Amino acid sequence: KMKNFYITTPIYYVNDIPHIGHAYTTIAADVAARFKRLEGYKVFFLTGTDEHGQKVQQAAKDLNVTPQQHVDKLHQRFKELWVKLNISNSDFIRTTEERHKRLVCDILQTLHEKDEIYRDSYEGWYCTPCERFWTEKDLQEGNCPDCQRKVEKIKEYNYFFRMGKYQDWLIEKIKSDPHFILPASRRNEVLGFLEKPLEDLCISRPKSRLPWGIPLPFDEEYVTYVWFDALINYISVHGSLDDIRASGYWPSDHNMVGKDILTTHAVYWSTMLKAIGLEPPKNIFAHGWWTVNGQKMSKSLHNVVEPNQLADQFGVDVIRYFLLREVPFGLDGDFSHKALIGRLNSDLANNLGNLLNRSVNMMKKYFNGTIPEPATTGEEDIALKKKAQEVIDEVRKLYDELAFNKILQKIWELVDTTNQYIDKTGPWNLAKTDEGKERLKTVMYNAAESLRILGVLLFPFMPKSCESLMQQLGVEKKIEEQGMASLDNWGGLTSGTQTQKAKQLFPRIEDKQAAKILEELDAPKETAKDDTGQITIDEFMKVDLRTGKILEAEKVKKSRKLVKLKVDIGTETRQILAGIAESFEPEDLIGRTVIIVANLKPAKLMGIESQGMVLAANNDGSLLIAGFDQEPGLGIQVR
Repeated sequence: KMKNFYITTPIYYVNDIPHIGHAYTTIAADVAARFKRLEGYKVFFLTGTDEHGQKVQQAAKDLNVTPQQHVDKLHQRFKELWVKLNISNSDFIRTTEERHKRLVCDILQTLHEKDEIYRDSYEGWYCTPCERFWTEKDLQEGNCPDCQRKVEKIKEYNYFFRMGKYQDWLIEKIKSDPHFILPASRRNEVLGFLEKPLEDLCISRPKSRLPWGIPLPFDEEYVTYVWFDALINYISVHGSLDDIRASGYWPSDHNMVGKDILTTHAVYWSTMLKAIGLEPPKNIFAHGWWTVNGQKMSKSLHNVVEPNQLADQFGVDVIRYFLLREVPFGLDGDFSHKALIGRLNSDLANNLGNLLNRSVNMMKKYFNGTIPEPATTGEEDIALKKKAQEVIDEVRKLYDELAFNKILQKIWELVDTTNQYIDKTGPWNLAKTDEGKERLKTVMYNAAESLRILGVLLFPFMPKSCESLMQQLGVEKKIEEQGMASLDNWGGLTSGTQTQKAKQLFPRIEDKQAAKILEELDAPKETAKDDTGQITIDEFMKVDLRTGKILEAEKVKKSRKLVKLKVDIGTETRQILAGIAESFEPEDLIGRTVIIVANLKPAKLMGIESQGMVLAANNDGSLLIAGFDQEPGLGIQVR
């Protein structure tokens, strides 16, 4: 009987365009899914979009459309990108679909009847952007510990899930199953979180405050908290609770998440499943984040890497390869176009691409493009076959750990060994004698068979390129049909097959072209203008406004207007020159909270560098500094 394999990505929140982080998780899940299909498993691979909650409601209101109209448009971006990146998902779930809402309501009703959900008054600190309550001890300098923004005190009745009662069970589960949360460092983080008493989870929001959500089946005045709703997608895709139990796909094999949502999956989701009467996933794997050239991805820094543009510029398979080769899966990684071009040129063009090119060309030159019957066997042939078997065995093991970069390193050992095999045996010399020509048959057959093995092993990572590789070798059978079983014995390539010359798999990016690409990427982006002088919301969002506190102030010598300020913006202290000396004495400015433009290019005034701009208004010649009614935290983004 065929074994089942179930892998999921997190469902992505629709209120932003897909970026490299979304692509990373989904490509990784796709590679694992494709490999398991090659191993003969019946695979179910799920991705989708999270479409409820306050941020969606607010964004729709700002655009003067309904939340449903808003999400109907936005989820399409993810669907289209997954097609472009050659993602082989079995289903795409949306939390606004009836099939999902139906199971959420069934689960809520069941848990309510079992007294797993109760109503109580609650007073706490609420972060609107994160849609989450925090206790006093959770706050950091009075702000949300996740996003560092201001929270508000709310007292209201809500519904709670008895999450706390499962704390001991969950700790024991994590400790007894080392595979449950990976990598190990993340497992320790969750155990650290569980050292504090686990409180019950508020799972509702009053409809008066947030109408956009799934109404509670037992109280129409409330909607479901977005996380309690969203997590259920992993089972709602299969139908009812009876359907998921009968499907053979639960518990899921891999629940892939970013490290920022590990707690919600490891704690909320696991305890929810326990209360429902289902096992938690076999594995929750929390991967790291991508920075860009050493900096966190941020709209204000204009460094958000957009996978659509990357795929257009470098090719889909190059991006798929780079993201999983560059960094151990589970650790944080740094994205740079320079590193991407380096990998493309060295690994893909020089090594793999060159191996295929030279092999097919020699096949054409020495055997009229026909794969010969191998003849004699020498030491080099035995060593190559041994290396191929070692790589195949190791790759199979490494998939259990989702060690994608190690898998690719291992596969490249076979690429290098095959290149060295050709260099050592020297087909160009063998072709000179009759005895050599017999030996040449074996050498050329082995080079081509090694390439076929590489095509199967690399298919999960670079499906289109590997299909092209097989076409050039003259192999008509689809890679999915060949499967990993075709690698059990050396010699799967049929002699007499006609090879075909096709275009280069991975054209090199020459130095001049690379320099031009990097120069264009580094060039400052011009703000688009129209005849009305209006700008779009996207253009306005490029201005990074931050709160800061003035620590020092002194007049600039020989200047009537300028004051030199030292402003603490939370993460650093900036030196800013402000033209406010005629309206304020320096000592009156110390301790004031101001709004600064944090991403303004530094400029020199009177020979002194200014690293930002303070916002102020000119009121009939008198300057007023922009501020707040209440005292905000430092470094808070102003919108």
